[in-house]
Amino acid sequence: MPRTLPRLGAIAATIAVLGLTAGCARTRDHKGYVVDSTLISTVQPGVDNRDSVARTLGRPSFAGQFDKDQTWYYVARDTRQLAFANPRATAQIVLEVHFDAKGNVVSVNRTGVEKIASIRPYGERTPTLGRDRGFFQELFGNIGRVGSVSGAGGTADNPTGGGGQ
Repeated sequence: MPRTLPRLGAIAATIAVLGLTAGCARTRDHKGYVVDSTLISTVQPGVDNRDSVARTLGRPSFAGQFDKDQTWYYVARDTRQLAFANPRATAQIVLEVHFDAKGNVVSVNRTGVEKIASIRPYGERTPTLGRDRGFFQELFGNIGRVGSVSGAGGTADNPTGGGGQ
């Protein structure tokens, strides 16, 4: 009887460790267009138009920002992620289909992971114009001012409360 208790404890500890480490497995994900190379290769400049491209590839992921109907983009991205880390792109395909004014395909360009830009934002605080008050000053700053006749709706920045006419 006394030997089974440590054995059960060891089994329970092993199960707990395995359960906790299961959350550390890498997850893979696919987002966007499902790429079919055979269908993509059938889109030919000078042969296809908007309707035939829409029938072959489907509606685009998005159209160009400044030339709404001149460029269609089909975007697909495969990512992997470990636990709580940010996802990393393992593969990406961006298919650009350019049309002329009549709606005929002019060119088809395909790019990959090399076009992904890594942007690192500046980590410091952005200065703001106006008053520099702390949390407690903001929280308790109006005590005693609310309902006072002389202030008439004024604040620390504008004690008279005038509209600035």
